Amino acid sequence: MMTETIISICLGIGLAASVGFRVFLPLFVLSLASYFEVWELNASWLWIGSLTAVITFGVATLIEILAYYIPFVDNLLDTIAIPLATIAGTAVMVSTVADLNPVISWALAIIAGGGTAAAIKSTATASRATSTVSTAGFGNPLISTVETGASLIISIFSIFLPIFAFVLVVLILIVIFKLYKKFKQSSP
Repeated sequence: MMTETIISICLGIGLAASVGFRVFLPLFVLSLASYFEVWELNASWLWIGSLTAVITFGVATLIEILAYYIPFVDNLLDTIAIPLATIAGTAVMVSTVADLNPVISWALAIIAGGGTAAAIKSTATASRATSTVSTAGFGNPLISTVETGASLIISIFSIFLPIFAFVLVVLILIVIFKLYKKFKQSSP
């Protein structure tokens, strides 16, 4: 029971981190995992595994990925994506956590899920803004490709190797923290 809870927390954090790169892709992966009975969701979140949800998240994922390749639209998406990523990170975390008191589940979802998604999305947004300024937007497709790839890889690891995904997320957060400290020290 405790092992299942730890694994579900690792899954939730991994998916929340993935949401920081692409909002809908991890939801689509989770929806597929639930639909094909690879992962069981909390009773109130079973709708994520419905065929309707699979199709909806699939279409939303495709539109989101393609939109990040359109100049200026990518920056516009980033302005609305931070709050969306925070909400989606919280939702994926709470939907996957098993056998915890609802108060603890929601607190963990808001702090670990929403917080992780917001931290990663904020960093991704700053990277795109820097790329837009330094490359006149020509570097943005590369950043979009890396973000989509990272989201997909972390999402898949989260479903099939949740503890490994958690370790990967911790490493990503350490890198983000070190880059933030370096940036903070170099700015006047």
